[in-house]
Amino acid sequence: MITVTDSAKTRLSKLKIEEGHTPESNVRVSVKGGGCSGLMYDLSFDESLKDGDEIFEDKGIKLLVDKKSMLYLLGTTLDFSDGLNGKGFQFVNPNATRTCGCGESFSI
Repeated sequence: MITVTDSAKTRLSKLKIEEGHTPESNVRVSVKGGGCSGLMYDLSFDESLKDGDEIFEDKGIKLLVDKKSMLYLLGTTLDFSDGLNGKGFQFVNPNATRTCGCGESFSI
């Protein structure tokens, strides 16, 4: 399961409106190869399900995760920070053994 913090929920809800998506739009969370540490997180809005998608809902936010990405994301918390030292969306991933300095990539 993936957990969404209140601040991430608020920001995702605002982005849906700003980008013209419906309030019912899903958030796709995936892991792709790349970045300093080998793997990168990817967030996008998605209106449709794909074969093999896992669906999670937390705080009213529906998250879609493909099976491959699920292996890397179990137990992850999606957070958002926009303070002076905020970095935007952040993934707190208990499976990551190493993350890069910017927090955009990780390895297992």
